[in-house]
Amino acid sequence: MSVAAPPPPRFKAYAAFRPFSVAEYQRLTEIGILTDEDKVELLDGHVVLKMPRNPPHDSRIQKLSRLLWGIIPPGWDLRVQLAVTLATSVPEPDVAVVRGDGEDYASRHPSTAEVGLVVEVADSSLDRDRADKGPIYADAGLPVYWIVNLVDHQVEVYTGPAGAGASAAYAHRKDYRAGDTIPVTLDGAVVGQIAVADILP
Repeated sequence: MSVAAPPPPRFKAYAAFRPFSVAEYQRLTEIGILTDEDKVELLDGHVVLKMPRNPPHDSRIQKLSRLLWGIIPPGWDLRVQLAVTLATSVPEPDVAVVRGDGEDYASRHPSTAEVGLVVEVADSSLDRDRADKGPIYADAGLPVYWIVNLVDHQVEVYTGPAGAGASAAYAHRKDYRAGDTIPVTLDGAVVGQIAVADILP
């Protein structure tokens, strides 16, 4: 009697390993099999290596974080390269705006309903952030996803998550370039604006 093989991972930009549930992945960190030294995250049930960081990438995260801190209203908090818990993934977006404050997440990561905005800063990771993380965030129903695209010098704003699983995607994409300002939207309301020139060099 043959056993059906699990479906292949949908990732296009990097290798993945055997599927894990979110609970299994969290258990691996609790018992110390995975530590802070392991540069991995759980994406769509697969433990995958995170892309290496470089100074342009890190400097844009720092810049954007400072800008968002000046905009987000009370009742929201900013997380930088920290995990969020989705149904089949535990990604660590470069920046996330979440409900509440840091004390709300002293014993758990923010869940889908608590995430208002996720941002990935992309240079060598651009294909992964578009083709892999975009569908994962859309599948989770995260309302707004930005890619700070260092390759094409633009900020891509994705809204309208639709579909499920491998067919999940954002219905709308708008690109912002030098001279444009990006609306920062939380719970469907614009809470501020950021100039592209203030983010990108």
